[in-house]
Amino acid sequence: MVTKTELTNFLQAEFPQSSFIIESVGDKSATITKKITHQHLRPGGTVSGPVLMEMADVALYVAILGEIGLVALTVTTSLNINFLRKPSADKDIIARCKLIKVGKLLVIGEVSIYSAGDPEPVAHAVGTYAIPPPITTYL
Repeated sequence: MVTKTELTNFLQAEFPQSSFIIESVGDKSATITKKITHQHLRPGGTVSGPVLMEMADVALYVAILGEIGLVALTVTTSLNINFLRKPSADKDIIARCKLIKVGKLLVIGEVSIYSAGDPEPVAHAVGTYAIPPPITTYL
């Protein structure tokens, strides 16, 4: 299992453009938080859809790497999101992922996304990731 610190260091090195905090990881789950600023908003004073999609995707990635280790080439193969209600423009976004199935080559998980302090989700996503097969050496 990979620690929160190891994952944070890995993601900062591999994805320096990302800005989120890993709150917890382990037991086939992860919780991440993103500080919302003016740049994350769309007209109408709501958090943009791409920010919520990013949070769903990253929460899945963090939960998966927490289970399988730092396999950088693990990639999203599908991500479906339902936007449920308007997120608060002045609160952080929290994404909670629970992995449903961890196989040898595919992982399926679901993510509930919240505005901080609100118990009702603003979005719900289900995604699948592909894990690269182990490299086999032939003699």
